Amino acid sequence: MKRNFTEGAWRDLGENMKNKGGGDMKKVKGLVSVILIAIVVMALGSGLFYNISEQQQGVVTMFGKVISVQSAGLYFKVPILQQVTKVDTTTHGLPIGYSGNAADVNTSSSYDVVEAEALMITSDFNFVDVDFYLEYRVSDPVKYLYASSNPEDVLKNMAHACIRSTVANYTVDDVITTGKSQIQGEVKEKLVESLQKTDIGLTVVNITIQDAEPPTSAVLQAFKAVETAKQGADTSVNNANKYKNEKVPEAEAKADGITQEAEAAKEARIAEAQGQVERFNQMFEEYSKYPLITKQRLFYEALEDVLPTSKLIIDDGGTQTMLPLGDFTGGSDSYMSNIYNSVNDSTETTNGEEN
Repeated sequence: MKRNFTEGAWRDLGENMKNKGGGDMKKVKGLVSVILIAIVVMALGSGLFYNISEQQQGVVTMFGKVISVQSAGLYFKVPILQQVTKVDTTTHGLPIGYSGNAADVNTSSSYDVVEAEALMITSDFNFVDVDFYLEYRVSDPVKYLYASSNPEDVLKNMAHACIRSTVANYTVDDVITTGKSQIQGEVKEKLVESLQKTDIGLTVVNITIQDAEPPTSAVLQAFKAVETAKQGADTSVNNANKYKNEKVPEAEAKADGITQEAEAAKEARIAEAQGQVERFNQMFEEYSKYPLITKQRLFYEALEDVLPTSKLIIDDGGTQTMLPLGDFTGGSDSYMSNIYNSVNDSTETTNGEEN
C-alpha cells in the first residue's frame, strides 16, 4: 500500500509540472510573436517616408523603372516595391593634372602632380605641364544614374581630349604667359558641346588653368625671366603712353595759342597796312592837286614831330660863348639831318616834276 501511494504521488506531481510548463511555453511564444510583429511594423513604417534636402534630387523607381524625380521635401513611398536614390546636385570639383582637393595649386601644398595628365605638347613641339580645375554639377539625375556606369570618368576623359586638342593649337609662350584665358574659353566651349552630344546628365560650370610651366627647372627659370621682361616692357609702354597723354594735350594747347596769336598779329598788320595804304592814297590825291602846299605841310608836320625832342640854343650872334654841343654821331642831331635831307630830296623831286 505504501508503495502504491508513493508511485501515485509522483505521477500526480509530474502531471502537475507538465501542465504548468505547457502554459509558460504558450506565454513565451505569444511574446515572441508580438516582438516580431512590432519589428516588422517598425521596419515597414521607416520605409514609408523619405526626405530630400535642398542640395539633392530623388529618383523614385518601381520594379527598375523610373516613375518620378522629386525635389526638396518629405515624400511617401511604397515599402519594398519602390526605391529612392538621392543625387547630390551641388557643384563638384575635378582636378586634372594633379591629385588633391585644392582648387588652387598655388595656395595649397597638399597636392601631387600627375605627370601623365599634366604633360602636353604645344604647336611649336615643346612640352609643357598644365594643371586644370574643372567644376561641374548634375543637370539630369536620371541620365546621371542610368546613361553611363561612371559619368565622372566619362567627363574626365572628355576634358582630357578637349584640353589636349586645344593646347596643341598654341605655342608654349602663349600657354605659359598670355594665352591662358583664350585656352580656358575654348576648352569650356568644346567640353560643353561634347557633353550635349553624349548627354550623361552632367554640365560644366567652369574650367580654369591652375598652373602652366615647363617640365624642367632650367627651362622654367628661363620662361620666368621672359615673363618678367615682358611685364617690364608692358610697364614701360604704359608709362610712355601716360607721358604722351600728358604732354600731347599741353603741346596742342601751346600750338593753338601760338596759332591764335599769329592770326591776331596777321589781322593787325593787314589792318595797319590797309590803313597806311588808304592814308597814302589820300595824301597822294591831295599832293596831285596842290604839290607845293602839300610838300610844305609835310615838311611842317615832320618838324612838329622832330622839334619837341630836339635841343635848341638861341644866340644873339654877337656874344662869344662856348656852346654845349651834343653828340654829332647819333641821337636827335643825326635824326634831324636825316629829316632835313629827306625833305630836301622831296623838294627837289617836286620841283623837277613841276618843271
